[in-house]
Amino acid sequence: MAVLGLVVAACSVSGGDIEGAWQLESGTFDDEPLPILDSHPVTMTLEDDRITGTAACNGYGGTYQVSGGIFSITEFSMTEMACSPAEVMTSERAYTNALFNVEEAETIAGKLVMAGSRVKLVFGELEPVPTAELTRTVWVLEGLIQGDTVSSVSGERATLEFFTDGSLIGSTGCRTIVGSYQMSGAEVVFNNFAANGDCPAELAEQDSRVISALEGGFRVEIDGDQMTTWVAGDEGLIYRADS
Repeated sequence: MAVLGLVVAACSVSGGDIEGAWQLESGTFDDEPLPILDSHPVTMTLEDDRITGTAACNGYGGTYQVSGGIFSITEFSMTEMACSPAEVMTSERAYTNALFNVEEAETIAGKLVMAGSRVKLVFGELEPVPTAELTRTVWVLEGLIQGDTVSSVSGERATLEFFTDGSLIGSTGCRTIVGSYQMSGAEVVFNNFAANGDCPAELAEQDSRVISALEGGFRVEIDGDQMTTWVAGDEGLIYRADS
């Protein structure tokens, strides 16, 4: 992920709670309409102190704060995939350029309106992905399943977080995971998936197994505070909800 920290100017917050999952419906930047593609939506979720979403192609995430009525993004990062056709990347560039010029944020009649001297973005509410047990939880990796064997986990804390706008972030213990997904029954299917960063030699096998068990999609089983993901029948990962 490319870390862009503190790139969005502080903006005022008014007119109700801006938290929620939103999808861009219309926008202008320098009096030009933003190109929005139905096939590659632009989304934004504001929850607690986190901002996440998909910018037509790449996923983005970071943190924000509201202090004294002022909204500011304190960290911002984005994946660096190239998507086709070219119109997708054009839409993404237009949106991110507009986002970085936002000066105000408010909710008006159920819409999130973000505006500034050069920009206006109007978001509609996103229907939550029907995965109440899966989302709003930090899942911490506890074990790697291969047949009848469960291996322990090393390195930094390896996690997965699913958000209701269809975005995902996490870690293999040494690399950052980002993506966007959709549910098909008990299957998680990725629209895009990427792992960024480097791993030391001693964590290379774990990193490879985690990526292999996730990137092609997987079946989810949740029992209490334990989540198990399965691929190919006998390969999977065991996660525990962060307490």
